[in-house]
Amino acid sequence: MIVKLAYGKTGLSINVPDNTTVIQPDYIPGLPDAAGAILTAIRNPISATPLRMSVMPGQKVGISVCDITRPMPSKVLLPILLRELSHIPSEDITIFIATGTHRPNSCQEIKEMLGREVLEHGCQIVNHNSFDKNTLTNIGTTSKGIPIYLNSAWLLTDFKITMGFVEPHFFAGFSGGPKMIAPGLAGFETIMNLHNSSMISNPKSIWGVTVGNPIHDAIREIASISPADFSIEITINRDHEITSVFAGNQSESHRAASRFTRKTAMQKVEEPFDVVVTTNSGYPLDINLYQAVKGMSAASQIVREGGSIICAAECSDGMPEHGSYKEILLSENSPEALLDLIEGPDYNRHDQWQVQIQAKILMKSNVYLKTDYLSDREVRQAHLAPIKSIESTLQGLLNQQEKKTVCILPEGPQTIPYIS
Repeated sequence: MIVKLAYGKTGLSINVPDNTTVIQPDYIPGLPDAAGAILTAIRNPISATPLRMSVMPGQKVGISVCDITRPMPSKVLLPILLRELSHIPSEDITIFIATGTHRPNSCQEIKEMLGREVLEHGCQIVNHNSFDKNTLTNIGTTSKGIPIYLNSAWLLTDFKITMGFVEPHFFAGFSGGPKMIAPGLAGFETIMNLHNSSMISNPKSIWGVTVGNPIHDAIREIASISPADFSIEITINRDHEITSVFAGNQSESHRAASRFTRKTAMQKVEEPFDVVVTTNSGYPLDINLYQAVKGMSAASQIVREGGSIICAAECSDGMPEHGSYKEILLSENSPEALLDLIEGPDYNRHDQWQVQIQAKILMKSNVYLKTDYLSDREVRQAHLAPIKSIESTLQGLLNQQEKKTVCILPEGPQTIPYIS
């Protein structure tokens, strides 16, 4: 049978055996009137006053939005949001791109993300920089002693709005919600504490778990210390169409969106598979290898010990060159050595969490990578096996044994399978 994988902007079709198990999110069509649904949610919010009635002229408004690594339909939401704020001058509204420790988004990416109407509105647009201490303010510590540094300009706004895209997250439970404040608009020191090796290695730091997950618990606490005044949370389908909208109180809106996502995106299987083919949900999520670790992690949940993962990720942005992921990944010659390094005393490097998770996946299974933008040498340096054809690689693995079970996750981490 033919299965289309989410790969880059165009997808990739492969021919697989008929008895292959294909797991993808329950397909929910996009809302027939997404704009109407957004407006209804904003005007009838959960445990909050309607947005237009909440913001007074003279107040400075901050809006936290996703960066280019998330398929958030900001260009759909923001015009509606700004029309509800038409009584607020554009110079009093700032859009903050919640990059966390990611690189700043380029002018072209910002245009792609936000759309012409938003750019012509005249709001100030700020790329958050977690590394610039001059743009950060310390507001205290969490109950576990994590220092809280947040974007100073964001803190100075009178009314704070977050726009979150909710999907299962490989160590924070679910994306969106409080993540639009921390790590989205947090300082490097805060983010490093949220992502240190002990937090990442906690068994509850996993897909779909929020309560009891030390990372999400800390993120939620930071958001309660410096809360958003209004939140919009959305879910999307594989065509990047909006399937649900929740607005109002951040914690309640995020909880509702997470419940919706859990029902549609998390699926139970009876036993692990010998081979799992996965993606990173196509562009923009498969923009680089760093992001593609999420797709590998989704597959790792259901691959047997010693099994194989085939990952298709275009990686148009390389490994990437920015951040420390590549440097750490290439610093040791085996996954075991990488784990020893990262989990050693006093190790504290940007992006170490992604390498730590990748190394644990590689300790469990062989990982093959199909990519159009990384050379075979670069893939091998990343401790992965480069392949040109998913079909021939899969067939080669099947030929090694009479009966091999195969599973495909065409949407990658848009579907999170788990062993029952």
